[in-house]
Amino acid sequence: MKQSTIIVVIGGAVLLGALVIFGVNMQSVNNTQSNTALETQPSITPMEAEQEKSMNTKNIVEVAVENGNFKTLVAAVQAAGLAETLSGEGPFTVFAPTDEAFAKLPQGTVEGLLQDKEKLAQILTYHVVSGKVMAKDVVGMSSAKTVQGSDVAIKVDGNTVMINNATVTMTDIEASNGVIHVIDTVLMPQ
Repeated sequence: MKQSTIIVVIGGAVLLGALVIFGVNMQSVNNTQSNTALETQPSITPMEAEQEKSMNTKNIVEVAVENGNFKTLVAAVQAAGLAETLSGEGPFTVFAPTDEAFAKLPQGTVEGLLQDKEKLAQILTYHVVSGKVMAKDVVGMSSAKTVQGSDVAIKVDGNTVMINNATVTMTDIEASNGVIHVIDTVLMPQ
């Protein structure tokens, strides 16, 4: 009798383990008196979550193009010869000014920058931080070193996050090679 009890317990443990592995919702199992079928609830295993994460195959430039709010930024990145770099392995964190942010610049500024590839590259790389820095990490920082070489100041006031004088309006737009945080003002290095 003891031997069969042990087998039942071990078998129950195996069954319970199998139910956990296959994502069976244990709350949906009725009392043992009922013979209803087990209801399963879809669950994502850590492996599936990692696969889902890696399914985002668009890089930062492709995500920016697809978004549609960064036409000026994308044109500037291409004019400065940085599209290939920002399409590379990374990871990068980009504080991306919208088309509206570029429109706030004095008239003729964007056109002038598009003609001065070196100055344009300096400004654009001032918007990029090496590594993937998510919003939860940004709020714990007071500054960050940009790819351009200078630091940007980070200030958190309640739910508002400022990068220098720019307000972060959207966070954590993930790409295969980093993350984009949207800002409402073009950052200018000193």
